[in-house]
Amino acid sequence: MVAGIGINADAGIDRTLGAVLGLDTGETVKLPVPGQGGGQEGAVPLWQSWKPPAGMPAAGEQGTHDIPNSHSGFIARPAGIYLPPAARTAKPPILPLVIMLMGQPGDPTPQFIGGVLDTYAAANQGLAPIVVVADQIGPDQNDTLCVDSKKYGKVESYIMKDVVGFARDNLGVLQDPKSWTIAGYSNGGQCAISLGAKYPDVFGNILDISGEEFPGAEDSSGNLAQVFNGDQAAYDAQKPINIMAGKHFRDTTAIFTVGALDAIYVPAAQTVSAAAQAAGMATTYYEVPNAGHLGAALTGGLEKGFEILYPRLDLSR
Repeated sequence: MVAGIGINADAGIDRTLGAVLGLDTGETVKLPVPGQGGGQEGAVPLWQSWKPPAGMPAAGEQGTHDIPNSHSGFIARPAGIYLPPAARTAKPPILPLVIMLMGQPGDPTPQFIGGVLDTYAAANQGLAPIVVVADQIGPDQNDTLCVDSKKYGKVESYIMKDVVGFARDNLGVLQDPKSWTIAGYSNGGQCAISLGAKYPDVFGNILDISGEEFPGAEDSSGNLAQVFNGDQAAYDAQKPINIMAGKHFRDTTAIFTVGALDAIYVPAAQTVSAAAQAAGMATTYYEVPNAGHLGAALTGGLEKGFEILYPRLDLSR
């Protein structure tokens, strides 16, 4: 355990002992109540209509919140929540949403995406998406492949029914798919492109940071046997390049980032981004300079992703 903690601390992925151990160290966030601050569908772009009130907090709030699993029954840890400065005002605007999925093993912490968005918010009148960092791997740190299975439970249903429903009903977010982003890092990056490709009516934007080429790529033979009971066709149907094949995505923005020094994940990102472009997604491929697979790749991927997404989400010109 001591060696593992040292590796994580040096890599910058887990900043606290609680995060390394998978413990919940965040306080429960009080959810925002939508006010009259703008952000209605079809209205003037939010960056133009929003006027920050006096006394708006300088930074966002980070914490956790339990998401009921009434549809899926999947046992997940409390989700990380990030509320930008604009959401912490008396009359907050209705904001875009990001559902973020972290790596495996890992922790559903909002600290990385929250840190990047605080920087963007500071330059854009306190505006940033509301973020839910959902737990797709559960307390046992399983690679669930982000699918419904007998082995790991209904993980896809958890994200698409429980998490999506929670966000729609409780967070004061815009409802148009153009305003919704599914994002992920490593294991979560694969989940992001798979779910974004399956549900373009929910997610108009995809941010895949150092993602695997397909679910369970690190142990494809084991997953074929244990999750798909040897059914190769069923496994192949869950691979992003096959999900996108033959489809045309009319209004999906997809961003693929990877550390330039990440020898394993560069080919995966190139393959999947090429398939997304062929399927009609507005696609960006970006290699983070001097980064491998860990901390710099995550932070650099988030920074590049939101550089592209801010105008798309009407948070900047």
